Amino acid sequence: MNALCRAALGLLLLALAGAGPARAELFEAHEFKLANGLTAVVIPNHRAPIVTQMVWYKVGAADEPLGKSGIAHFLEHLMFRGTKSVPPGAFSRIVAENGGRDNAFTTHDYTAFFQQVAADRLELVMKLESDRMANLQITDKVVTPEREVILEERRQRIDNNPAALFDEQLDTALFLHHPYRIPTIGWESEMHGLTTADARAFYRRWYAPNNAILVVAGDVTTQQVKALAEKYYGDIPARAVPARHRVAEPPKVAAARLSMKSPRVSEVSWTQEFLAPSYRAGDKQYAYALEVLAEVLGGSADSPLYKGLVVDHPLALSAGAFYDPNVYDLATFGFSARLKNGVAVADFETAFDAIIKHALEGGISNEAVERAKKRMVSAAAFARDSLSGPARIVGAALATGRSLDDVENWPERIGAVTLDQVLAAAHLVIHDDIAVTGVLMPGPTS
Repeated sequence: MNALCRAALGLLLLALAGAGPARAELFEAHEFKLANGLTAVVIPNHRAPIVTQMVWYKVGAADEPLGKSGIAHFLEHLMFRGTKSVPPGAFSRIVAENGGRDNAFTTHDYTAFFQQVAADRLELVMKLESDRMANLQITDKVVTPEREVILEERRQRIDNNPAALFDEQLDTALFLHHPYRIPTIGWESEMHGLTTADARAFYRRWYAPNNAILVVAGDVTTQQVKALAEKYYGDIPARAVPARHRVAEPPKVAAARLSMKSPRVSEVSWTQEFLAPSYRAGDKQYAYALEVLAEVLGGSADSPLYKGLVVDHPLALSAGAFYDPNVYDLATFGFSARLKNGVAVADFETAFDAIIKHALEGGISNEAVERAKKRMVSAAAFARDSLSGPARIVGAALATGRSLDDVENWPERIGAVTLDQVLAAAHLVIHDDIAVTGVLMPGPTS
């Protein structure tokens, strides 16, 4: 996933998947497992008679066979193209006719499908979703036209978007070997060659109940969900699912700098990225401290980056930090800014470097760390008000190898982070000699 996509879920999603020994009951969620291996989580929320059903498969673009980039996202599309009992296009139409909405998304680490409906329509969407888990019909008749759909999606979302194109290039510079360097949607040359056989093989390999997570949030009880899950998902047989073998990323030993011009860009966008530990890869003990570090440096209007580059010395229109540890392998820690028109990149970077140097040399105060932690824990509390947000948070955590306890205990774990840990995390990750810096600027292409 590119940097913008990684940041898009915001502080809430990237934060709420820590680890700890005690249950804080943040969402009061309940977990059970069916005999066929399907994991299910129920998150009661009785504020409105609405439910969200999500099914997450523990497979994404980083699990694709070499040379078949885009097949995970392609199969996401094909899941809407019909079973023996539900013809192509009927799935979403039935959901809409019953007053609901549905969609799906693919990342490097998982693929998820969701519907939001009135509580009395939960059985309907469970029947629909379980049907395509077991009975998807993948034929040339649906594959050929849908392949044109994903190619057009790439043209519109990536090829026609300078920022998205540039993000693809940055990912290839940050990740030397790991499949996170390959775009989720796929490289166009390989997308043209995706076949019916490819889609069938990927479906049969990964789309099994024992590789899936059912999350239901809203006006339901665990007893209701368990009965319906047993009825509709329980009879789907488990299948052998391969381990998620991914190549290791080699150590980074050089910095990289990329620049791109486009007449469709109106202001300079600047990014600097570093490989970083995640919750389950690398030096995992630093993940919580890196979350706090990102919040301290760029998470508020009073942060050093925003105050120093936007307010006190108006060199930029925006400036901040980003970090998402809720991934299966190594994560990305970085900084981003939009420069004011007329500001030279060199002048901006001189000011930016001074702020980061000051932070690394002890310029982060204990008071700033405590304020950042309070903002983050408050965000966790407000997450309970959402009807679908907790389902996304829990699903993403479980799909990347976390547990329900990890999600529930995040506030306690983030609250325990110390200033010394934040400084140690900063020194671990932020090094000029291995940074990947990108500058997207206005101008004619060369």
